[in-house]
Amino acid sequence: MNNSPDTTNPGRRRFLQSTALGAAALPAAMLGGTASAKDAATGAIKLPPSILALQPVASQVVPITDDERRARLARAQELMGRLGMDAIYLDGGTTLDYYTGMRWWTSERLMGMVLPRSGDPVYVTPAFERSRALEQIRFGHDVRTWQENESPYAVVARVMRERHAGAGVLGIEEKVPFFRATGLAEAMPQAKLVPATPVTAGCRAIKSPAELALMQVACNATLALYKAIWQGLEPGMTQQHIGAWVEAGYARMGLRGDASINVGEFTAQPHGSREPQVIREGTPVMLDDGCYVEGYMSDLTRTFTLGRASDKMKRVFDIVRKAQRAALAAAHPGATMESVDAAARKVITDAGYGPGYTYFSHRLGHGIGMDMHEWYYLVQGNTRRIEAGMTFSDEPGIYIPGEFGVRLEDDMHVAADGARWFTPQSPSIEQPFG
Repeated sequence: MNNSPDTTNPGRRRFLQSTALGAAALPAAMLGGTASAKDAATGAIKLPPSILALQPVASQVVPITDDERRARLARAQELMGRLGMDAIYLDGGTTLDYYTGMRWWTSERLMGMVLPRSGDPVYVTPAFERSRALEQIRFGHDVRTWQENESPYAVVARVMRERHAGAGVLGIEEKVPFFRATGLAEAMPQAKLVPATPVTAGCRAIKSPAELALMQVACNATLALYKAIWQGLEPGMTQQHIGAWVEAGYARMGLRGDASINVGEFTAQPHGSREPQVIREGTPVMLDDGCYVEGYMSDLTRTFTLGRASDKMKRVFDIVRKAQRAALAAAHPGATMESVDAAARKVITDAGYGPGYTYFSHRLGHGIGMDMHEWYYLVQGNTRRIEAGMTFSDEPGIYIPGEFGVRLEDDMHVAADGARWFTPQSPSIEQPFG
């Protein structure tokens, strides 16, 4: 979920930093049996049969091809021409990965790519990193280096002059740090620096069939893990139990992932709490987050009880479920993004949990793909129109302070004839997986 406005920072999610462990690397206490409160007291967390039954997903994964990436570069250059940009600059990060397949993360040292309006990319790298960069470069062969006592911004400026664009328009990708953009501006005082988002989002917001297939694998894996967790739950378990199961379950599937776990009254806080929490009969449990499959993310939330739920919990769950369906029905090509939020919010308000953000305290959803949060947002005030190929989270919620909250989140993709979820909607708070 994580409805912060940052489109590129996964925040509390640690996918790119977490390590996927093989089963052989897990502690012996995590390789069999079932968990109990006694296990937690001794520090030994065992895995239930449902987690042990999870299988690797590698056979389902088809990586993005170089041909597709070449088409992405060409599409970017087409958009640059329409928008009057002479080039765009990308730092290491997800967008560089999207266009080139390079996995290079930004630091204080400039390593990035200049993509001119026509022709091959130009890469700028510290001289001592040249050989490592060449290991990953697959499109173009122009690699410019800079020594530690030299300005990398002067190198980028030189590339622009060579393209007769020293006084032209350079698009800056939004993940580029402020100090980097400032350095580029100082090195090119005659140039105009503009946001490259219309180009980068113009490409990345529309998913190809290959991208949708990878997102489908990620969503299926997260749903399978959540179901395995629910099947293994016992009273007295803690967040630490579930956290260990999440790590082990994704590892058994060969993936990297994470989850936030919140129980009882803490489910009334959309992002929960770090306070210690214990699962008991009849208390709601909220699982949120997802995993990372060949560069693509899932983001799912399930709210359920262990045993019987109260009538109020059931009623609130049903309202949220109807709101989620209303949003799916409203998400079609040509619809404004705010109208999808409004469709879900109307259901919740009409049921007595309004007005506005009183109980449904965040936007309906966000774009999703290589970043868990990316363009665009399903929120009031966003009049941008939905296009076929876009993907979003659909995550309405009702949060009652001091009592409990319910959020249901499935990712959806928009086809020419309307939106579809990647995963089936949760049917009930007591039987969340049917």
